[in-house]
Amino acid sequence: MATHDSGNRRGRFHRLKLRARLAGDLRQSSPTFGRWFGVTLSAGNRRQLWVPPGFAHGFAVTSESADVLYKVTDYWAPEHERCLLWNDPALGIDWPLAGAAILSDRDGKGGLLAAAEVFD
Repeated sequence: MATHDSGNRRGRFHRLKLRARLAGDLRQSSPTFGRWFGVTLSAGNRRQLWVPPGFAHGFAVTSESADVLYKVTDYWAPEHERCLLWNDPALGIDWPLAGAAILSDRDGKGGLLAAAEVFD
């Protein structure tokens, strides 16, 4: 579990409101390659989002803070992590924040989709 503050855009929900939990298709052979899908997750609507293999994922916190819980299929392997630039024009993600993004150093240095390692 991780706690994030308002304005945080990160490639990771629960307490108040987390808008735009999203998944982006990185499967090169898919007709939806490079497209993204977003949903609103909150304690009130009790939704979850399954992000299958071959997809990137990220989120924007629109409440004071949010606790993010991950259910994963394997152990964390940091050597396999990748980071896409949150505002890559090729992705065209409509982030729902009123102010400036608050990013970690890592997320601020994400790569472009055009140079990303993709899946078959």
